[in-house]
Amino acid sequence: MPRKETFNSRESVVSAQPRIHQSAPPIQAYGTVSHALPLELEEPVRLEMTEQLNLLLADSMTLRDLYKKSHWQVAGPTFYQLHLLFDKHFSEQVEIVDEIAERIQLLGGVSLAMAHDVAETTRIPRPPRDREEVPVQISRLLDAHQIVIGHCRQLARRAVEVGDDGTNDLVISDVLRPNELQVWFLSEHLVAVPLAVADGSGMRKAG
Repeated sequence: MPRKETFNSRESVVSAQPRIHQSAPPIQAYGTVSHALPLELEEPVRLEMTEQLNLLLADSMTLRDLYKKSHWQVAGPTFYQLHLLFDKHFSEQVEIVDEIAERIQLLGGVSLAMAHDVAETTRIPRPPRDREEVPVQISRLLDAHQIVIGHCRQLARRAVEVGDDGTNDLVISDVLRPNELQVWFLSEHLVAVPLAVADGSGMRKAG
């Protein structure tokens, strides 16, 4: 009589219990790119571009968070306007960060993601935990933008040199131009103009 097979392995039992606390080796190391992607870009080009894009990503994530800090901590007569402006710029930086990270992954790389890795990589100085005056907040943001914009110009030119038109387009259209626009909106808040009475308005003194 044939022996009836039994299956006692836990692997074959269907269970509703979630399999938590799982771990495994990484599927790709940071600083590498996937091989044989049909992108018509050689591996050395993709390695260089993903390295530079991760620098840009770290700075953009830092700038994004600096906007949220400013949004929460802003004070003074322009609180309402700047509270909304800082949050608008934060949301735009969120989109920029996502575009950069996806470009890194598209090129076969591994994008930075966690705060401690960003903190170790960014070139933007760390602000204090304290609450600061509006002119200082805006100056910090402008300094951060300057770092991002300077890198964008260098990276865009380098991308053209190595034939990575996609990265060039991303950096110019989706990173550089939005950052330039945000700089304009910020810098106008540091122009010292009268709010009610113009200098040299020629108004006669009462009496």
